[in-house]
Amino acid sequence: MPLLEVDNLHTSFFTDTGELKAVRGVNLSLDKGKTLGIVGESGCGKSVTALSIMRLVPYPGKIVQGEIIYDSKKLLALTNEEMRHIRGNEISMIFQEPMTSLNPVITIGEQIREAIELHQKVKKSDAEKKAIDMLQMVGIPSPEKRKKEYPHQLSGGMRQRVMIAMALSCTPNILIADEPTTALDVTIQAQILELIKDLQQKIGMAVMLITHDLGIVAETTDNVAVMYAGKIVEYTDTKSIFKESLHPYTIGLIESLPSMEKTDGKRKPLKAIKGMVPGLINLSSGCTYKERCPLGDEECMTKEPELRAIKKNHLAACYKI
Repeated sequence: MPLLEVDNLHTSFFTDTGELKAVRGVNLSLDKGKTLGIVGESGCGKSVTALSIMRLVPYPGKIVQGEIIYDSKKLLALTNEEMRHIRGNEISMIFQEPMTSLNPVITIGEQIREAIELHQKVKKSDAEKKAIDMLQMVGIPSPEKRKKEYPHQLSGGMRQRVMIAMALSCTPNILIADEPTTALDVTIQAQILELIKDLQQKIGMAVMLITHDLGIVAETTDNVAVMYAGKIVEYTDTKSIFKESLHPYTIGLIESLPSMEKTDGKRKPLKAIKGMVPGLINLSSGCTYKERCPLGDEECMTKEPELRAIKKNHLAACYKI
C-alpha cells in the first residue's frame, strides 16, 4: 500500500475575475523510500499540489474536491491540530525560496531548535544539541558558530541546507522538495541533490521532488508525473519517460533539451514548444494542449482526454496514442 495517495484532487483560487482551477483531478501515489518527480512548466500546478497535500493553500485558494490519504489517514478530514502534528513531523516540505521561508530576525539554530521542540516534545538542551547535529549532517561547517548566525549572513546554498536541516530534523516519512535547487549554481545544485539522496537512504523517507529540470528528474527520481495546465498528462517510471514518452507535451519537453549530437559538424537546433500555456480561468472545452499540439484534431477540440493506461504502468492523457 502506498505511503501517500492523492485521489482526484481539485484546488482552485476564487478571484475577482473568476475561479482559477490550479489543480484539476490529480491522482498520484508515493511509496516508502521512493522518489516521485513532478515536472512541468511554471504555473502548471506543481507547487499548488504540494501545498494541498500540506494543507497550506493560501487564500483565496481552496481544496474543492478529492482525497489525500497518508498512512491510512485522510488528511482533509483531520482537525487543524491533528494536521499540525503531521505537518513538519511526518511530512516535511522544503519551500522554493529559503530567504523568504526563514525568519530574518531569528538565528538559524533557534529556528531549527524550535521546530524540534514543537514536534518532538524534548528539552531545550536536547533540541539545541540535535539542531547542531542536523547542521553538521547537512554539511554546514563549524555548526556551533553558524547556529548563531541569521539567514542574511549565509549564502543561498547554505540557506538551502538550513531549510533541509529543518525539514529533516524530525526524521519525516515524506519530504516534499519544491524546486530545492532554484537560483543555485550548478555545483551547489549537485551537492544539495546528493545530500537529499544520502539522507533519504539513511532514514528511508519518501521524496516528492517538484522541478522543471528534466536533468534532475533523470538523475534522482524513480517515477515521474508530468503536469500541464493543472492536470497530470503522463505518469510512469523515470526510465520510460526518457526512453518512450507518449504524450506530445512530454515529447516536446524532452526534445527541447540541449543536445551534444552534431549533424554535418553542427549541433542540432533547439526545438521549442509553440504557443503559450492556456489561462486557467474559463478554460475552453477540449484538450488544454490542443493549440500547441502537432497531433491535435477535431476530437481534441471538444472533449478533454482522461489519464488512462496506454501500456503497463504507463499512463497518458491523449486521444492520439
